[in-house]
Amino acid sequence: MTVDVTETISQTVHPAFQLIRQHHVEALDIRVSEYQHKVTGAIHYHLASDLDENVFLVAFRTQPMDSKGEAHILEHTALCGSEKFPVRDPFFLMIRRSLNTFMNAFTSADWTAYPFATQNKKDFQNLLEVYLDAAFAANLNELDFAQEGIRIELENGEPVYKGVVFNEMKGAMSSPSDQLYHQLAHHLFPHTTYHYNSGGDPKDIPDLTYPELVNFYKSHYHPSNAVFMTFGNESAYYLQEQFETLALSKFEKGQTLHSTPETRLTAPLAVTETYAVDAEDLKDKTYHVIAWLLPQASDIKLRLGMRLVEGILLEDSASPLRHYLETCGYAQSTGPIMGVDDSNFEMTFFCGVQGSNPEHAQEFKDGVFKVLEEVASKPVDTEMVDAILHQIELHQREINGDGMPYGLSLILNGLSSVIHHSDPIQVWDVDTAIEQVKEELKDPMWLSNLIQEYLLDNPHRVQMTLVPDATKSAREAEAEKARLAAIGAKLTDEQKAEIIKQTEALKERQDSPDDLNLLPKVGLEDVPADLHIVQGQLREIISNNLDTPLNLYHAGTNGIYYQQVLVKIPNQVVQSPYFNLLSILLGEVGAGEYDYLELQQLQTAVSGGVGMGASLRSKIDDKNKISAWLTLTTKSLVNNFEAIRLLKLAFEQLRFDEKDRIIELLQQRKTRWTSRISGSGHSYAMQIAGRNHSALAQRDYQNTGLGALNWLGNLVNKIETDEAAYEALIAELKAIHRLLLQAPKQFLLVCEEQQSDRLIEEIQTVWDKLSVDQTPVELTQIITENSNLDEAWLIQANVQFCAAAYPAVEMSHPDAAPLMVLAAYLRNGFLHSAIREKGGAYGGGASYDGNACSFRFYSYRDPRLAETFKDFDASIQWLLNSEHKPHQLEEAILGLIASMDKPGSPAGEAITACYALLHARTPAVRKQLRARLLAVTLDDLKRVAEQYLVQQKPVKAVVAPVAKREALLELGFDIKQVN
Repeated sequence: MTVDVTETISQTVHPAFQLIRQHHVEALDIRVSEYQHKVTGAIHYHLASDLDENVFLVAFRTQPMDSKGEAHILEHTALCGSEKFPVRDPFFLMIRRSLNTFMNAFTSADWTAYPFATQNKKDFQNLLEVYLDAAFAANLNELDFAQEGIRIELENGEPVYKGVVFNEMKGAMSSPSDQLYHQLAHHLFPHTTYHYNSGGDPKDIPDLTYPELVNFYKSHYHPSNAVFMTFGNESAYYLQEQFETLALSKFEKGQTLHSTPETRLTAPLAVTETYAVDAEDLKDKTYHVIAWLLPQASDIKLRLGMRLVEGILLEDSASPLRHYLETCGYAQSTGPIMGVDDSNFEMTFFCGVQGSNPEHAQEFKDGVFKVLEEVASKPVDTEMVDAILHQIELHQREINGDGMPYGLSLILNGLSSVIHHSDPIQVWDVDTAIEQVKEELKDPMWLSNLIQEYLLDNPHRVQMTLVPDATKSAREAEAEKARLAAIGAKLTDEQKAEIIKQTEALKERQDSPDDLNLLPKVGLEDVPADLHIVQGQLREIISNNLDTPLNLYHAGTNGIYYQQVLVKIPNQVVQSPYFNLLSILLGEVGAGEYDYLELQQLQTAVSGGVGMGASLRSKIDDKNKISAWLTLTTKSLVNNFEAIRLLKLAFEQLRFDEKDRIIELLQQRKTRWTSRISGSGHSYAMQIAGRNHSALAQRDYQNTGLGALNWLGNLVNKIETDEAAYEALIAELKAIHRLLLQAPKQFLLVCEEQQSDRLIEEIQTVWDKLSVDQTPVELTQIITENSNLDEAWLIQANVQFCAAAYPAVEMSHPDAAPLMVLAAYLRNGFLHSAIREKGGAYGGGASYDGNACSFRFYSYRDPRLAETFKDFDASIQWLLNSEHKPHQLEEAILGLIASMDKPGSPAGEAITACYALLHARTPAVRKQLRARLLAVTLDDLKRVAEQYLVQQKPVKAVVAPVAKREALLELGFDIKQVN
């Protein structure tokens, strides 16, 4: 219900603001209050909750009209010092001086946002001061623009481009899906801001000038163009007092940006574009996609209607359009961009395939339109509509917060509405919109008519064929070289002297120590005394006449229950490369009497899906052993027990007779895995470097590393044509399945207290009898060769990812804590500056991994190679030979404690606590590690650095572009390549 302001009693509003309205969102149990600043018109939405984790976000409407990256580079540069905090890097410095649970900044297509979250009141005040000053009183030093954005330096007398965002976007734009989206948007939005790449195109970033950046700041970062959003148990009055005192009181009324509708196409476009692929074989590497521009996202009824249309067409493999795209025969997988995007001013709808060839463009279009025409020609099945509405309610009710703070995810859900001057309450309180939609659904043709009007009859449509080009990378590299050569040819001695002067000035600025007394901080004295760990209860149920543990956790889950089956994985299954393939099948192939299409429909109707995964850890005290549990998962609304039955059915009676479907799923896995590599290059590099440091590290390298991707590709090619190879695969999967059915089990239930007895009764009834064939099984032994050589893997990328790893101890060892602190200490004190600020990589640092039992250095989206490895070594010498200050140690420890104390969702915290117990990470062990971290000294850091780093030789690894082959050979790397 929306409360009229005049009826609000005892509502204290800050005198600088006026209360516009209040609304209680029952499904989320939050009270939303909308305020407006009287002078500037700045909007403030406060989401009141009793949670201790308070979230702040300030966002600006940013609408660049080119691809030079000014919005993105400004986001970086604004955080490099401000009027009240004239230090060089307050953002990264505050990360170290804070107990934050989240700190970041985002550049989206038409907004830039600065969010943070923390559970500590003092910390909240500190971060609020720094963020408000950065947003509204940024210094924008020209040298920071050069560091974060773009600059020219001279190397051997020749000009080269450098800059963090320049390299970040080189890395981002090497991903085929990013190239696909930006090239599609270029055609779909001919005139508005979405035509351009707000992150910056590496070809255009060098054109951006410092005065342009400053002008963009002046025209966009004004309170009249700002949105404040907060969540938590701070009072709105307190927050507004801070906004007014720290920022808003200095401003008069300014300009507010408004989005403009796109000029509509009068006829559909068909275009062919290219993307870079550094491979000789270009077969099966084409993307086909169709995108439609829809009306404004502010029409909440249409927005929800199109979400229903998306569900009807694409929700699962039984949905008609997804079914067509998955089984069309001329592509390997659905595309990376699918369904409705309602985050922009006007909505869009996408469908596509990947792993195809250019000649199928017409067949793709005809097939898509045939499906749309069939669906639009008759009423949509009401059961299907109910199933999609069930998914929407489940999604709306779920309290997430395991990836980012729950309050921040709510804020981001509503942010685009506020940015576009429409109503976010309609997004948060979806129940009201559902009631409106249910009225429309009384017309059985309503959804069919939406498909007809907005997809079939809509001329603002772009069909794009994105074709691989084996010469594009080389051409782009040559074009950059030629551009720099032309600049070099025209440089006068005076200009060269100016470049050298700027380079030296930047280095001097980077090397100059900041006056940290200018920044607020929390210290170890502000750390909570104890680690909060959720406590559960151990119950028992009978399964196959055996007393079987059930781990019960009561939590505020907002009417949802989470049920899991935890299976102790036999070691031979853990080591099998086929094990990961089995997890792809659960819920995606048929089970019992249901074929896969029927099972998919059933999942959508009664659950939040069923899934199979694995929770793997190194044994806490023996790195040569693996603690391994299979996780079978489902969730549903508490009024629906069908999900419990469905999970058992999908696991127990998993079908292996749907050959086309199984090959299709493996093909999809390979295609999607390939397209996502470049975003995780640093993870692969660290995995490669530390591959021999524990049994789990070795297993993960063999089964989830880049070599496993090649193995999967070869397997798929084989089983498509060789019946014997396919039968051998199925025999192996069946054997693994039987071993898992035979293995010891536990159960996990997370729900609200009043629901638990009834749910336990249901789990007991469902799992009382389990069909288990007790015949012993042996799996095929796969012998894998592994060396300790420095290894480089070549992928499709424009930048490098470097890593070096040293063998280390298990998590229970007393030295694990100083190794954790050492990683943070080296990152904060040396590596961040050397690799990011001076080296130009998007990121870099060090970490201790208690599962790999490895100490690793890494860089992310890095323009350098040999120099980065030198920086890894130099960081150790810096630790051993330089003077250090007490605050450096405190900051390193503080960050680790903040990470350890970070809250999750109520269900997520319970699941994490249960998994920790399964792997012998008991509350006592976790609290002991926390206590050890707090006790680490500088002498401990030097001791473990000497023992584990200086006295041992690292293994190096690089994930790099194909063009770097020769350079890597010269550096002594063993070269491998992703097929």
